[in-house]
Order: sequence, then structure tokens, then C-alpha cells
Amino acid sequence: MTLNHSITHSRINVELGNGDDEGEITLPGISEGEIVVLRSKRRKKSISAYRQGGRIIVSIPARMSKADERSVVPEMIAKIRAQEAGESPSETVLMNRATELLELYAPEITARPKSINWRAMRERWGSCTSVDATIRISDRLKGAPAYALDYVLFHEAIHLHYFDHGPEFKAVLARFPQEERAEAYLEGFEAAERRYMPPSVLAGAAVL
Repeated sequence: MTLNHSITHSRINVELGNGDDEGEITLPGISEGEIVVLRSKRRKKSISAYRQGGRIIVSIPARMSKADERSVVPEMIAKIRAQEAGESPSETVLMNRATELLELYAPEITARPKSINWRAMRERWGSCTSVDATIRISDRLKGAPAYALDYVLFHEAIHLHYFDHGPEFKAVLARFPQEERAEAYLEGFEAAERRYMPPSVLAGAAVL
């Protein structure tokens, strides 16, 4: 099942044209494992930051000092996260949407999640702990089409009642009207990660 597995790498490979980026990177005090810093010889002053495959990529000039790097990288990360916070559904919105989906497509399930949180998950799209009714959604779904996020929410909410992926679970999941479309999106996302994020690191890239 697509929701139960996904690509995961501790390193990232980013296309940099002629591959002329190089340089030893000093970690700017960030230890979450989701940041990649690239030093580019082609960059003179400009700095960029963007999402790729769930990680934040920060590209800086090769000659930038270590001190400036420690200052600039966290600022760029903060900007990306602030932008995402404004675009991503809040946890309250996720809770309300999960309840709506259960009422629409599985009214016989009376259990409701007590919390739904965004998490940095590379191996799964979501997870559910039925003991305390908590759900976690991969932050890779931030900015995903509504039908894909709804599908993952519905999938995890069903686990509040069905603890495995048996026939009864699958029968309920199949009620989601855009199941095939959502599966296609998630599989395409994973395929793109495999294509653009092989488990190797380019010269000049540091994974924080």
C-alpha cells in the first residue's frame, strides 16, 4: 500500500548544471537532518532556498564565510517555514477535515482523533496510534492537492477502528471517491524522489 512505504535517504543529490560546486560545509547549528547546504561557485552574492523532496535546499556562494553561513542559513530556513505555515492547513483544520471525512464516507466509525500533527516523515505518508488516537501526517503533503491530503487523512482515521490493512479496512478506504487519483499522485511523488534523490551526495552539499 502506498501509504505504508516511501523513499528515504540520509543524503541528497541535487542537479547543479556542470557540477562545479564544491567546498567543505560547516553545520550552522541545525541538527534535524532535513537541511541541505550547497556552496556554488556560480553564485556571487545571491542566496536561494527551496523545498525538494521534503528537504530544504539552501544554495549559497562558495566564498561565503563560515560566520555568514551560520547566520544566513537559519534565516533562509525560517523564511521557507514561515511561508509554508501560511499555506499549510493548521492542525485544527486537519482535525476538522478528518472528522468530516469519517462522517461522509465511514459514519459507522465513531472513534475520532484526539490530535493530528505534521511530522517530518520520509518513510510514510501518515501514521496512526490507536491507543491514544493520535495521527501524524508527513510534511511532504504540505502544498499537496486537497484530494491527496484528504486521502491520507481518511486512511489514517480509519485506523482508529481498523488496526491493520485487512479486507474490511480496504473496503472502507475504497469509499473515498478519488482513491485512484490520490494513489497516482502519491506514487508519482515517490517516483520523482527516486529519480531526483539517489542515495549519493554531490560535492559541495552538506546534509544537516
